[in-house]
Amino acid sequence: MKRLILAGAAGLAALTMMQSANAADIARRQAMPTKAPAYFAPYNWSGFYVGINGGGAWGRSDFSAPFASGSFDTSGWLAGGTIGYNWQTGPVVFGLEGDIDWAHIDGSALCGGITTCEVRANWLGTARGRLGYAFDRIMPYVTGGLAVGGIKTSIAGFGDTHDTKLGWTVGGGVEAAIAGPWTAKVEYLYVDLGHPESILGSDAKVTTNIVRAGLNYRF
Repeated sequence: MKRLILAGAAGLAALTMMQSANAADIARRQAMPTKAPAYFAPYNWSGFYVGINGGGAWGRSDFSAPFASGSFDTSGWLAGGTIGYNWQTGPVVFGLEGDIDWAHIDGSALCGGITTCEVRANWLGTARGRLGYAFDRIMPYVTGGLAVGGIKTSIAGFGDTHDTKLGWTVGGGVEAAIAGPWTAKVEYLYVDLGHPESILGSDAKVTTNIVRAGLNYRF
C-alpha cells in the first residue's frame, strides 16, 4: 500500500513539473518581441522633372474674308518636350508645367464657292498651373493657363500669312509613378488661340482639342 501511495505521489509531482515547464515555455514565447511589419513611405511627388509628350488633336476653324468664308474641322498631331516642378503638401500637389510641341494641325474648305481657305498650326506651347490629389503613386489633376501657337492661314491664289497667337488652355489628366524616377501621364487640353492675323483682312477663329500621353523623369 505504501508503494502505491509513493508511486502516485511521484507521478503527481512529475505531472506538476511538466505543467510548470510548459507554462514557463509559453510565457517565454509570448514575451519574445515580434518583428514589426515592413514600412513603405508614401510616394513623394515634389521636385523638378523633364519629359516628352505626343498625341492627336482635332478642332474647328471659322474662316471669313470680304469675298470668301467657310467653317471647317481641323485635325492632326503634335509632339515635343515638357518641363515642370511639383510641390506636395499632404495629398495635395501644386505644380507648374510648360511644354513646346511641333505640330501639324490643319483643315481647309471651299470658301465662298470660289477658292480654298486653309488654317494650319505649325507649333504649340503652353505654360500652366496644375493642381493634383495624390493617391500614393497615382495623381489625377486639373490644369490651366496660357497657350501660344504659330498659325498659318492661306487663301488659294492669294497667298498666305503667319502669326504667333497668344490664347488660353484648360484641361485635366492623370499621372502615375511607374518605375524609379519615371512617371507616365495621359491628359486632355482645350486650347483657344482666338483670331490669328489672316491674309487680305480675313478672320480665322482657331480652337483645338488635344489628347496626348507623356513620359517624365523626376530629379
